[in-house]
Amino acid sequence: MISCQPSPKIERALKDLQDRLIGLCHQLESVAPEERRYLNKCALISNVGASTRIENAVLTDVEIEWVDTTLSQDGKTTSFESKKEFILDKLSKERERSIEEVVGCRDVLATIYLQAKELQPLTETVIRGLHHELLRHYPPASHYAGQYKTVTNRVIATQHDTGEQRIVLEPSAPGVITETAMRDLVEWYNGAQLEYHWPLLVAVEFTFRFLAIHPFQDGNGRLGRALFLLALLQSNDKCLTDVARFIAIDRHIEQHKTQYYAALHQCSDGKFQPDPARYRYEPLFLFYLKMAQLALADIDIYRKHYADLRRLPETALRVLECFKSNPQKRLKVGEIEVATGLPRRSIQYALNTLSKGNFLQRLGMGAGSRYQLLF
Repeated sequence: MISCQPSPKIERALKDLQDRLIGLCHQLESVAPEERRYLNKCALISNVGASTRIENAVLTDVEIEWVDTTLSQDGKTTSFESKKEFILDKLSKERERSIEEVVGCRDVLATIYLQAKELQPLTETVIRGLHHELLRHYPPASHYAGQYKTVTNRVIATQHDTGEQRIVLEPSAPGVITETAMRDLVEWYNGAQLEYHWPLLVAVEFTFRFLAIHPFQDGNGRLGRALFLLALLQSNDKCLTDVARFIAIDRHIEQHKTQYYAALHQCSDGKFQPDPARYRYEPLFLFYLKMAQLALADIDIYRKHYADLRRLPETALRVLECFKSNPQKRLKVGEIEVATGLPRRSIQYALNTLSKGNFLQRLGMGAGSRYQLLF
């Protein structure tokens, strides 16, 4: 069971969401494997981009897609270490920390998509392993990756114009209190997944309690959002588990970040509680229900994009590949002409086709026009 009784308003919203899930689940049953892989990749890139940018990373979804493609060639995964210098040269060494965070988050989500059911029942060892994977590419974290915190990790907000600081979150104290809270959380989660009939609420409570504990020195936000996805994929609701791999709730959390932090604060007033029944979960339940509804609507957008991509003529595909090879650049017609060897008239036609299909965005007018890739 969850730690509170959902209100009639929450129950109605859950039933509405379930109706949409059932409809989408039936719709996706007939989708070909290639399109399913495309939809899952869209969700992966969106979740990685949003979750890392919430924590102040700076890579765009277009750049993250390029990194993912660079590390996934011919159906095989290439190690980040072997491609790191190439990626840093392409995307700029000044963004090394952001790139390391993106690759770590990508690795964790890829593991969750592939192995969610195999990670049941959930254990603290699994959670610590995912945390280690999250920070594996960030060398300064080598001594604490996968280990519970040993010092206090209050979350403090600083008013930059005045220098004034305030505590946003007072999490559990390191040591026995954190260890006990995590043991209790994992034990509760495994039971609730089997017993409770609204798995989305289990996922929300699980994620919130994890964030309130803040068990690791760094990476709690990214890992908490990854654990939310894991909880959806581990549920006994077949429609939810089928659809969850194709949606990016984190994308909408990023777009509603102020509301997200406000809902988290409303639940706890920024203080860890040993008794989970003392939290006020309703604001966060409502927030996640809204984000889930928005994320479900993305599936139709992804499917239309896939259908449009399949209809592109060969010339347009060549031009599009030119942009995908240069994700950080805004290209002029002349630059595309040099890169592809295509006639200028063919390039102009391809650019118009790609712009109308929302694959590219045109910037400026006339001879000075540039184009940039859209995700």
